[in-house]
Amino acid sequence: MRLRRYRLAMSAVLMLGAGALALPGSATAATNTFIYNKRPPVPKPPKDKNANNGQMLVKALEINYDYNNNRVAAVGNVQIYYNGSTLEADKVIYDQKTKRLHAEGNVRLTEADGKVVNANLLDLSDDYRDGFVDSLRLNTPDETRMSAARADRSNGDITIFQSGTYTACAPCRDHPERPPLWQVKAARIIHNKTEQMLYFEDAKVEFFGHPLAYLPYFSTPDPTVKRKTGFLMPWAGYNSYTGYSAEIPFYWAIAPNYDMTISPRITSRQGVLGQIDFRQRLVNGAYEIRGYGIHQEDPDAYAGQVGDRNWRGGLDSNGQFALNDKWVAGWTAVLATDNRFFSDYKLGPYKNPLGSFLLTPTEGISQVYLTGVGNRSYFDIRSIYYYGFNAADVQKQIPIVAPVVDYNNVLGHNLLGGEFSYKGNFVNLTRGQANFDAISGKAQAEAVALANPAIVPSSCLSADPMARSNCVLRGVPGDYTRLSGEAQWRRSFTDPIGQIFTPFVSVRGDLINANVANDPNLAGYIAPGNHQEARLMPAVGLEYRYPFINVQPWGTTTIEPIAQVIIRPNEQKAGQLPNEDAQSLTFDDTNLFSVNKFSGWDRVEGGGRANVGVQATTQFDRGGTVNVLFGQSYQLYGLNSYAVQSLTNTGLDSGLDKPASDYVGRVAYSPNKIFSLTTRFRLDEATMDIKRFETEGRANFDRWSVSLLYGKYAPQPELGYLTERQGLLGTGSFKLAANWQVSGGLRYDIANSKVNQYIVGAGYVDDCFLLAVNYVTDYNYTTIGSIAPVTDHRVMFQLGLRTIGGTSISQNVSSSTQ
Repeated sequence: MRLRRYRLAMSAVLMLGAGALALPGSATAATNTFIYNKRPPVPKPPKDKNANNGQMLVKALEINYDYNNNRVAAVGNVQIYYNGSTLEADKVIYDQKTKRLHAEGNVRLTEADGKVVNANLLDLSDDYRDGFVDSLRLNTPDETRMSAARADRSNGDITIFQSGTYTACAPCRDHPERPPLWQVKAARIIHNKTEQMLYFEDAKVEFFGHPLAYLPYFSTPDPTVKRKTGFLMPWAGYNSYTGYSAEIPFYWAIAPNYDMTISPRITSRQGVLGQIDFRQRLVNGAYEIRGYGIHQEDPDAYAGQVGDRNWRGGLDSNGQFALNDKWVAGWTAVLATDNRFFSDYKLGPYKNPLGSFLLTPTEGISQVYLTGVGNRSYFDIRSIYYYGFNAADVQKQIPIVAPVVDYNNVLGHNLLGGEFSYKGNFVNLTRGQANFDAISGKAQAEAVALANPAIVPSSCLSADPMARSNCVLRGVPGDYTRLSGEAQWRRSFTDPIGQIFTPFVSVRGDLINANVANDPNLAGYIAPGNHQEARLMPAVGLEYRYPFINVQPWGTTTIEPIAQVIIRPNEQKAGQLPNEDAQSLTFDDTNLFSVNKFSGWDRVEGGGRANVGVQATTQFDRGGTVNVLFGQSYQLYGLNSYAVQSLTNTGLDSGLDKPASDYVGRVAYSPNKIFSLTTRFRLDEATMDIKRFETEGRANFDRWSVSLLYGKYAPQPELGYLTERQGLLGTGSFKLAANWQVSGGLRYDIANSKVNQYIVGAGYVDDCFLLAVNYVTDYNYTTIGSIAPVTDHRVMFQLGLRTIGGTSISQNVSSSTQ
């Protein structure tokens, strides 16, 4: 409670009633106006705190003056205005002898900063520094509420609430007499305005009016404080490696623009884990640095794993700064003594395992970058170091990228009547050791038996390039540099009958330097030494569309045949050079009409090709749409880039590796804003067998939402998928009430008849309270040399009270090896 200073002095104006009353000795004693210093009456209350120049304005039905006792009484709908604050009551008495102001009956004090005090009785000194309030109810602008049987204020900044309550929850709209969702009841609540602190003595935390926790003493910053030095809510957890854990964060508000959090975590099995988190905000950006360290008392708990060591620690950081309205620069950094440190102690990227649903971080990224965005252009340069988080990762097999540069621009004016754009890419990377990936059953079995991903299975090695059917070379050791650029022009013409012709021309060039390390395991894959190549890929093409529109009373249907013809030479050195950024290729409806279907710059599609298909869209007048796409791609002449056996076999088993590709299609149906169903498929060109099939349904109602994705994928032995894959991924949430919600998700492996990852949870969330319980599974590689993932099962409990703080408890239930 804060009480403004109302000094009742001879210069104040006290009046405005229905009649008038005169100053003693005045000739107008019959009026209802009471004026000091004979100032003119004020017609209405001031609108701002400076409007009355420090004068107090009083409005009441009547004003009485007791000459004998030197008292002034305002009675009936009393309103007193002073410096932006308003005091309302049934009756207000000012005693000039004791210099106290006494208000009673429906007292309401609205302060200039928005605080509202309700009471039955209010008694204050004339300067409002000291006083007491009976039956207090206090509402603040940040929607916190306090009440007390009595409140006493002394020294102008210390208020003591006797038998007080505190809550940040709004009262029930329909039943305001009911207890709030949570509140703290205390024998005494002390508010120190200077310190901006609330101190609770002999306190109980109540939920729905029932006490659940007793605290002899605790303190917290008052609601006006956004940053305050002090202890934060603790955290607790348990797992078999560290035992029971408790974390007690201490927040240090060093300055208005930077602070630090020191969070020692005490574990029963491994000792104390130190954590320091430093943050600073500058004029044009902000950065954060977090450091961790522990001397493990029982490293044998991690026997056979990378965590079996005495000293473990890590560092992670991020920052970003705006150079101007178009350019930003920043960094992220991850450093640790071992790649399982963050996971074992749930730090850094693992701090909030629910942040990415059903996803576990697989790597840490250290990078520096500079990015610029224009109206029609984009530039990005960054250097990247990937830090593998799996025990199966071999760091020397992961490339260091320094740097990669991307730039693209679309001219803001037409060139020869069409759109002209250009883009470029530069990359330089280094890898210390070759990265082989076993793709045959023999090589996979041998890799498991070796139990060491750094050792290349002998079945992967062959001097005969045509016999490389056991492994692919995912990463070439040595240095790799490439500079690429591409320019494109396209223009559309529409003839009188509605046919749309879009000719396009493009030219792409690459300069490549690959300095392959001398590794005997590379025999049959790529020759060691320096490889320098220059590639040029010009292309001329034409796209044809002819939309037919049919309008009916029930809706509009558009049927659009599409054909695309591309003329160009063969890909140079197809599949013979390192492939770092174009290893992923999925042929489906999204890239049927792409001129280059490779995902990156290291491969480029060559040879003549035709892409044909038909698209139909129906828009119903009463809402809802249906969209259908079906098509196929043809290699017209020359070398089919997707049929080339390469270091990574990219393109093989893709459906594009034959003269006439597989059929691809899409069916999407959305009857309204609630439901949607999308199906994508790829059918074998000769047999019509399903090679790839995905269907996803979504429903979103007011109280619940659900999604289910079914996928079925045929074997792709050239890429290492020897058996059919089939699975379900489902998510759902249901709002039990306005603030109660249950949610969950799972991934089910149909081929192996098991659920391999899931999360279920329930929680309550509103503007003042958070309560959540989650059961989570995730998996990772933990044992040195093992390629079998270990699945962890954890229970997480989260509790948050607005303005007080939050805490969480996490406990491992079990671990199992798949």
